[in-house]
Amino acid sequence: MTAAPIHLAGERLMLDPGGFVAWPAQRLLAVADLHLEKGSAFAARGQMVPPYDTKETLERLARALRRWKPARLVLLGDSFHDAKGCARLAPGDCAMLLRLLAGIEVVWVLGNHDPVAPEGLPGIAAEEWALGPLTFRHVAKPGAAAELSGHFHPKATMPTRAGGVTRPCFLADAKRLLLPAFGAYTGGLAITDPAIAALFPRGGRAFLLGAERLFSFPTGPLRHAMRAALAEGSA
Repeated sequence: MTAAPIHLAGERLMLDPGGFVAWPAQRLLAVADLHLEKGSAFAARGQMVPPYDTKETLERLARALRRWKPARLVLLGDSFHDAKGCARLAPGDCAMLLRLLAGIEVVWVLGNHDPVAPEGLPGIAAEEWALGPLTFRHVAKPGAAAELSGHFHPKATMPTRAGGVTRPCFLADAKRLLLPAFGAYTGGLAITDPAIAALFPRGGRAFLLGAERLFSFPTGPLRHAMRAALAEGSA
């Protein structure tokens, strides 16, 4: 896989096609929105879906850790789909997660789906966490700078000769980096949606996830796209 470098607050970050960020100078990986045990949460409400999302997500995480061998792992919130998700882990999945986290400094940034720290797992929990000039939080703060966040599950459509291709994406500008959702059962929100566009009024650069590389393009002023989307919705 070929990662794409970007700079934020003077720090060189690597955007991995696997949907996470590496900060080589700090031996750190940041991953957003695993939503572990989303399948079991749906099943408890009578929505029967294949119960393999946690295993697949952990296997993705294992590949990321093998690839970069970090000393720190920062999970940017909604790591579990709900506050009781950790307790629903199957024994095999729990054992796998413990193996993955062994020997690594783990930071659980709390999200809206998992507002409390997971019990029985290593690491520290925080509403937000800072290292050097960068701040890691679940939901981006308007007006903030030098932040990495998740929450919105951004996706974008890239024009091609065969038509538009829509994929999960990173979205970046000079102030912030928005990460795609990492979990196997996570959907996406278009970057032209007002919730995202308001954070990038002057536009930025989208990095669509591909099998082996990222596909990037400038977005242009998202406030214009936001107005167009709102006008279309009211038509």
